[in-house]
Amino acid sequence: MPELPEVETIARALRPHLTGRTILGAQVSWARTLALPSARSFKHRIQGQQILEVGRRAKYLHMRLSRDSLLIHLRMTGDLSLGEASAAERFERLRLSLSRPAPEEAALTDRFLIFSDARKFGRVWLTSKPGLILDGLGPEPFSDEFTPAWLHAALKSRRRLLKPLLLDQTFLAGLGNIYTDEALHRARLHPLRSSDSIRPRQAQALWEAIRAVLEEGILNNGASLDWVYRGGEFQNHFRVYDQEGQPCPVCGAKIRRLVVGQRGTHFCPRCQRME
Repeated sequence: MPELPEVETIARALRPHLTGRTILGAQVSWARTLALPSARSFKHRIQGQQILEVGRRAKYLHMRLSRDSLLIHLRMTGDLSLGEASAAERFERLRLSLSRPAPEEAALTDRFLIFSDARKFGRVWLTSKPGLILDGLGPEPFSDEFTPAWLHAALKSRRRLLKPLLLDQTFLAGLGNIYTDEALHRARLHPLRSSDSIRPRQAQALWEAIRAVLEEGILNNGASLDWVYRGGEFQNHFRVYDQEGQPCPVCGAKIRRLVVGQRGTHFCPRCQRME
């Protein structure tokens, strides 16, 4: 599933192509892609709306339109692409027709924004109240709210295993399996540590590690692990994720894999002790 760096990369790539353009119409190939409203209402309501801003909140793409917000969660296999051809693409679920670019952007020829999803887990919302979906999420890792002091207090106030808590989007927004494993390794924290056992200096190290791995992920355009998300290079810099049996880049011990909360988890048994 795309995590914060992958979604941020997608938003940045789409922004210059979409900002300022008008949505002329919509074709819905699979109605359940739309979390709300209904396909009929969606097509009627989105027509004529201008795309004012293309951004991100947690793992959601957030497009601010002239009257509504368009939220897209890619889930496991969702993909957004710009295209010129009118013929439907493989696994296409939703297609938005776009106005012509402004004269100064005449080189842009994309006529459609296409949402494809092989496994049909992705969802799209068109709503005038995006807060109903987004306000329950935790702070953004690059926000002023996310500080070492906040993190330590938030960890202490809960008694949960460290990795599942970091994956909880209501606790902290944007982290997924990859970047959580990488951050915990940098912070030298075992994924099965109880959150309320984390000391202030360890919370500081974790805060620094979370920001560092996300910044590196964005710098490398995210991680490309399969055919769905393309163009990323962060997989070439993994320390522990998907590295079972390989030597830890810090101490040389073999990376181990265990299952935590039904998620494959990679860690170094020497650098990341339970103490």
